[in-house]
Amino acid sequence: MPAFLRIIALLLGLVLLIVPSLLAGAAQPAAAATSTLPAPKTAAPATSAASAALLDVNSGCFLVEVGGDERRPMASTTKIMTALVVLEHCALGETVTVPREAVGVEGSSIYLFEGEEITVGTLLYALLLSSANDAAVALACHTAGSVSTFADMMNERAAALGLADTHFTNPHGLFDEAHYTTAKELALITAAALQNETFAKIVATPRYSAPQNGTDATRLFLNHNRLLRTYEGAVGVKTGFTKKSGRCLVSAAEKNGLTLVAVTLNDPNDWRDHAALFDWGFAEYEGFTPLLSPLTLPVVGGTQGTVSLIPGAPFTLTLPTDHAEITVTAELPRFLFAGVEAGESVGQLVWRMNGEIIGTVELKTATEVPKARLHRTFFEKLKDILIK
Repeated sequence: MPAFLRIIALLLGLVLLIVPSLLAGAAQPAAAATSTLPAPKTAAPATSAASAALLDVNSGCFLVEVGGDERRPMASTTKIMTALVVLEHCALGETVTVPREAVGVEGSSIYLFEGEEITVGTLLYALLLSSANDAAVALACHTAGSVSTFADMMNERAAALGLADTHFTNPHGLFDEAHYTTAKELALITAAALQNETFAKIVATPRYSAPQNGTDATRLFLNHNRLLRTYEGAVGVKTGFTKKSGRCLVSAAEKNGLTLVAVTLNDPNDWRDHAALFDWGFAEYEGFTPLLSPLTLPVVGGTQGTVSLIPGAPFTLTLPTDHAEITVTAELPRFLFAGVEAGESVGQLVWRMNGEIIGTVELKTATEVPKARLHRTFFEKLKDILIK
C-alpha cells in the first residue's frame, strides 16, 4: 500500500476512536432536580384550622399539612374552580342573559335581575371579589346550560388534575353533603387556576366597578381578601364561609422567587394563620432560577466556524435560604463536525450543590451547519464559464 494511503487510513482510524469519546461527554439531558425538599430548620407555626396546607407551587411540595387529606366543605372557595372552568370555556366579552335560576340565590349577591345582560368578565369579578352566588349560577348556566351540568364539568376538571377527594354539586359553595374537598387538593386547584393570567389578574384586584346594563347605576365589587392590603407579596385568592364549613380561606403570596398557596378550612383565626404560614415559608425557603448565558461550539469542516447553542426550558428550584454555594458546568464535546442540524441536542448545563446535581438544562444547536464544499465540480466550473 502506498505511504499516503497508509497515512489516510491511520487518520480515519483516529477519527473513529476520538469522535465517540467526544460525543459520549455530552450526557443526555435529565429532568431538573428532585421535588423532595430539605427539611426546614424550624417547626411550622400551629394554626387554629381543622385542616391546613401550605403548597410551594414551584416544586409542587407541601411545606405544611395538618389534616390535609380530610374531606371538608369549602364554602365560597369553591368559586376558584368555578372561575377556572368558565375561563377555559368562555371569552370575557361574551354576553350573559341572566336566567331565572340566578335571581335571588341565597347568600352573597350583586342582585342580578332576570333577563339582564352582563358580560362574562364582569360576572367573574363579581364572583371572585364580591363572592356573588347569583353570578356563580349565571356563569354556570351560560357555560353549561344548567347548574348540574356545570358541576359535572367542575368534577371533570378536578379529575384531570388527579384529585380523588374533591366533588362539586354547585358553583357557589352553599352547603351540600356531597360537596367537599381537602386542604391539599384545594391548594392544587388554586395553583392550576393561578396559571391562568386572567384569573390571577382578577383575584389580585382590590376593587372593580362596572355599569349596570339598562340603568344609570354602577356596581362596585370589593375584594374580601384582607391579605391584599395587609401582607406584602399577597396576590389573592378567595374567602369563604358558611355555618357548617366555618371560615375558609385560600391565599397566595410571592416573595424570594417563590409562590406559596395557603389553605385553611374551618379556621376562626385565618388571617393571622395565613400571615404566619407565609412568614415561616419565606424564611425557610427561596427560589433559585439560573441565569442562562449564550454558548457556542466550534464546528469543523462547516460553512461557518461556530454554532450557537440554545438552552432548553429554564427551571426554578426551591432551596433552603441558607443553601450552600451552587456551581454550573457545561457538559459538551470540544467541537462538532459539519452536517449539524438545527435543534440537535449536543449536551447540557449541570448545576450542583454540595457535589450533587440539583438541575440540568439541555443544550441544542440554534441553526444547521452544512458541510463546506472544498472542491467545486466540473459542471459548477463549466457553469461559471458559460455565465461569463
